[in-house]
Amino acid sequence: MLPENVGSFRRSLLRWYQCHGRDLPWRRTRDPYRVLVSEVMLQQTQIATVLPYYKEWLRRFPTITALGRASDTEVLHAWQGLGYYARAGNLHRAARLVMDRHHGRFPKKIVDMQKLPGVGKYTAHAVATFTFNKPVPIIETNTSRVVARLSNLRIPIDSTAGRNQLWNRAALLVPKKSAARFNSALVDLGALICLPRKPKCGVCPVQKFCRAKNTNSVPIKRARATTKRLVETHAFILRDDKLLLTKATNRWRGMWILPPFKLDRLNRSSSRHPLHASVFPFTNHRITLQVFRQRARKIDNARESWITMHKLASIPIPSPHRRVINALLAPELSVGR
Repeated sequence: MLPENVGSFRRSLLRWYQCHGRDLPWRRTRDPYRVLVSEVMLQQTQIATVLPYYKEWLRRFPTITALGRASDTEVLHAWQGLGYYARAGNLHRAARLVMDRHHGRFPKKIVDMQKLPGVGKYTAHAVATFTFNKPVPIIETNTSRVVARLSNLRIPIDSTAGRNQLWNRAALLVPKKSAARFNSALVDLGALICLPRKPKCGVCPVQKFCRAKNTNSVPIKRARATTKRLVETHAFILRDDKLLLTKATNRWRGMWILPPFKLDRLNRSSSRHPLHASVFPFTNHRITLQVFRQRARKIDNARESWITMHKLASIPIPSPHRRVINALLAPELSVGR
């Protein structure tokens, strides 16, 4: 796109956005904390899924101070179901750092934002532009596709060189004024018009500026890593009205899960078939979760605990394990989502 065309491009995009832009709750605020929450929740998660969580999160933790003072258990419980639970931990730690280092006031400088846990270049730029209207580019799934097609970028956008090109080209498009509206419009153009498959070029408000000859061939991405298939085995151990759970230390750190179950020869011969089996995706993995019934036993370590049925709904349990628990308990003892 020639420099003299950038102004015309911006005007065309903003006219379209005026009529067709999405009304989203985080676009009605200039509170950096609330914008940060939305950006973290939207990482690898669709808007329709995020909306009810965003509302409930702000009901529980309306300010960054409220989040910083919350316990790890409260935070994880509020996040359960959204997946990628490290995001909740990072958000919680970021709130505490803002309280400790910035006296509860969210930093305005991008370099200071990027010192917060889980806040990378995109998230810092998003908070800066949507909260403080700073004229900085944002490159995420939607805008990267739009910018790649506008410039007909012929190198993989998920390579270092490709990402650098996207950031540099997007920076040329952002106006010094109304940067927040412009970046919102660019995001919505990618979400509503410049789709990954079958883009709606016939109704695109900036189609005349697009240099992509074949939109289905742009953007270019590197070959995806092969999905790995894993099997994880866990035990279902009931005693009276209590269920034995253990606190996770790795993937779902801080959340409660069914205890690991080692399939040795004795266990294989006494329990040939799992009581329950289900599959869930996780990053580049497809995990089969197998659950075997086991007799009540003594607690093995400090991370294990007997949890009464009425307390199950109030503790953080990752969705795959909660679904198993719900499926194996009687319907009247359902423990929530």
